Amino acid sequence: MMNLLARRLGLARSLIHRWIRTGQVRRNGSRVKAFDRVETGDCIRVPPFALRMAACLEQDADGLAPMPVAPLPEIVAKLPGLLVLNKPAGLPVQPGSGHTDSVASRLAAHFAHLPFKPTPAHRLDKDSSGLLLAATSYERLRALHEAFARRTLKKIYLTWVEGLWPEDAPCILHDLLEKTGGQGREKVRSGQGREALCEVLCLYREKGRSLLHVNLLTGRTHQIRAQLSSRGHPVCGDAKYGVRPRRGGLFLHAFSMELPDGERFVCQPPWTGEWAFRHS
Repeated sequence: MMNLLARRLGLARSLIHRWIRTGQVRRNGSRVKAFDRVETGDCIRVPPFALRMAACLEQDADGLAPMPVAPLPEIVAKLPGLLVLNKPAGLPVQPGSGHTDSVASRLAAHFAHLPFKPTPAHRLDKDSSGLLLAATSYERLRALHEAFARRTLKKIYLTWVEGLWPEDAPCILHDLLEKTGGQGREKVRSGQGREALCEVLCLYREKGRSLLHVNLLTGRTHQIRAQLSSRGHPVCGDAKYGVRPRRGGLFLHAFSMELPDGERFVCQPPWTGEWAFRHS
């Protein structure tokens, strides 16, 4: 319910959540919860002033000119019900406290005329770059959510890490991750937390760092960063899990994605100079 209204109205989630909590949003005449699933044919009622508020966002204070819209990330591919985007590092996927600019808000602004606003189907860290899937239909969004939940969608990342990775053969990293402290960090624990799995292969080593190919088997928050840091090989440029930020930002890139039907997309990392990705 929350995601549907946020897409359709383009209003702050905190505002929509307050309407839901106070019973001003109804589905088929009954109260709803923020994360209730909406089915085809449901009748959704919102406060009468909600649509007026949403319309005001498309005009300036005089009601004459449209507000300027930030450009969309590069579109890698278009399929029925799907946009494949190349998200730049530094742009969050969703709006949040302290920032309103995001991939989701740019999609909503560029496709404001559509009844279903294109919607990111998964997360990608703000400081990471690379492939991001955005559904352009409710059916495709639901299918993608199911594919992620069933782990039938393959995701490959490239990352530079500090130090020389010790393994030559592919190896599985299996950990339990748990949030700790107030900084939004994920910490590797023994015997508690949520399962985190990935397969790592070292592509090459040079100058005290290693380039890794990471097959992400589960999708935990900050998973790659936390798992690699716990082994003494933090992602280069990682100020949260690493030693220090590096010039050039976080060297973590969503390189390829393969859909359950076998369709595969590849996006080269933006790194240049000595950090550039070299095909073997």
